[in-house]
Amino acid sequence: MSNLTDDEIREMMPHLQRFALWLTRNPHSADDLVQSCLMKALTHRAPRDREQSLRAWLFSVLYRQFIDGERRRKRYHAILAFFTGEELPGPSVEAMAIADDTLALFATLPTEYRAVLLLVSVEALTYKEAAVALNIPPGTVMSRLSRARKMLHEKSEGKVSQMSLRRLK
Repeated sequence: MSNLTDDEIREMMPHLQRFALWLTRNPHSADDLVQSCLMKALTHRAPRDREQSLRAWLFSVLYRQFIDGERRRKRYHAILAFFTGEELPGPSVEAMAIADDTLALFATLPTEYRAVLLLVSVEALTYKEAAVALNIPPGTVMSRLSRARKMLHEKSEGKVSQMSLRRLK
C-alpha cells in the first residue's frame, strides 16, 4: 500500500516529533501522535510529487490525527463530567514552571495559530505547503501567521489584547 521508504521516515521523524510535541505539549502524547500518524501514513499512498508534498502530506496527517484525538478527548471528558459532576483539571503547576517565558507565551496561542507558526517558521514549509497540510486556503495561512506573530509580540511586550465587551441588561 504505502510507498514510504525507511529513509524518508527517518528524515521526517524529528520534524514530526517536534510538531507533535508543540501541539500536544506532552512528550508521551507526542510520541503516540507521531506513531499514529506514521501508521496512518504507511497504510495510505503517499503523494506522487514526493519532493514538494511529502512533508506537507505527513504534517497534514499528523495534524488531522491531533484534531481527531482532541475531539475524542473533549467528548470523553464531557461525558465523564456529566456522570461524575467533576470539572476538568487545569494545567499542572509543574508543567507551567518548566516552560520559560517565550515557550509559555507560545503555548497560549490557539492551536490553529501554533500550527501555522510552527509549520512556516520552524519547519520552513511554504504558505502553500502549510495550507495543504492544514487543509486551509493559503490566504488563511498568511492571516493566521500574521495574527500569531502579532499576539506573541503583544504578549511579550506586556500588552493585553483588547476584547470587545457587550453590555448585558
